[in-house]
Amino acid sequence: MPSITTDDGISIFYKDWGSGQPIMFHHGWPLSSDDWDAQLVFFVQQGFRVIAHDRRGHGRSTQTSDGHDMDHYAADAAAVVAHLDLRDVVHVGHSTGGGEVARYVARHGAGRVAKAVLVGAVPPLMLQTDANPGGLPIEVFDTFREGTATNRSQFYLDVASGPFYGFNRPGAKVSQGVIWNWWRQGMMGGAKAHHDGIKAFSETDFTEDLQQMRVPTLVMHGDDDQVVPIGDSAELSVRLLVDGHLKVYPGFSHGMCTVNADVINQDLLAFIRD
Repeated sequence: MPSITTDDGISIFYKDWGSGQPIMFHHGWPLSSDDWDAQLVFFVQQGFRVIAHDRRGHGRSTQTSDGHDMDHYAADAAAVVAHLDLRDVVHVGHSTGGGEVARYVARHGAGRVAKAVLVGAVPPLMLQTDANPGGLPIEVFDTFREGTATNRSQFYLDVASGPFYGFNRPGAKVSQGVIWNWWRQGMMGGAKAHHDGIKAFSETDFTEDLQQMRVPTLVMHGDDDQVVPIGDSAELSVRLLVDGHLKVYPGFSHGMCTVNADVINQDLLAFIRD
């Protein structure tokens, strides 16, 4: 399997398909690069080179005990970019991957990044604080930690079959295959990485990262996202960005890249080609 080894000895698995302008995809918690299948196949067919990696502790990458924070995530992404010598890259991040994109572009992307896309992303800050009263209470994330630590398999089934794709909404068209694929990806990764990653995606403040991003950036968010509720976070992210653009999807869930791939792919394509 194609992989690179980071400076601290972690093996990072990646996919690299096609040719043309590169698009690099950054997955969400607790998944893997497989979560981008609907985008990878589509954009290869559109003449792009697509790259997607498994975050440390996730998928086929090393199940290391340490380094499960945004600084390491961004540095690992930078290691993949450097190894493949990618330039003029469009970086697309979903959920936790959106935070990874923001930190990567701000700290490592100079001269290599063309555009960025944040999809249902965690920036600027998920956790409720005095300075961020619209965030989610710490108890929400404690529930995620408890589920991950005590019965990860059942917890992952519950997330996938419920809020992640909006399958708990009345009249939802439920796909058992999508549920099991989410569960499969989650169980491939390490419990320690996933447990620590909850703090990384919920408590990291990306305000300065967003302010330092100098490339055109599209923020895409479903207004029925039950995992990263839209609140005022998407609008705040756009205000912090130098060249930010917001697109809100009525009724779309957190997992819209999968269950609404036909819509999302076309909008991504339009933004990339614009």
